[in-house]
Amino acid sequence: QVQVAESGGGLVQAGGSLRLSCAVSGNIFSVNDMGWYRQAPGNEREMVATITSGGSTKYADSVKGRFAISRDNAKNTVYLQMNSLKPEDTTVYYCKAIISMGTARHNYQYWGQGTQVTVSS
Repeated sequence: QVQVAESGGGLVQAGGSLRLSCAVSGNIFSVNDMGWYRQAPGNEREMVATITSGGSTKYADSVKGRFAISRDNAKNTVYLQMNSLKPEDTTVYYCKAIISMGTARHNYQYWGQGTQVTVSS
């Protein structure tokens, strides 16, 4: 059993900050790439930020300079610090983790259940 548990969403005023967390647990060998994605109703899920196990990061142009992704490999946890939030950042945010499991160490993709972020104007 693998669990990908997100937390930290909520309601904030424009210009405010939130910090999302996503923890992976279960019978796993390692957690490889991790990332945050978001999806508004009627839209495709889009990448917000990703981070490799070595710490290399990528960001969507719309969040560069405002959001920061980080991870704690010892805790199998990834974070998304969101600053200078805008109303257009309002949507559901999902965590994705590429997890290595089993005796063959195959990689599997897991998604969290999503956490709502709402930014009021």
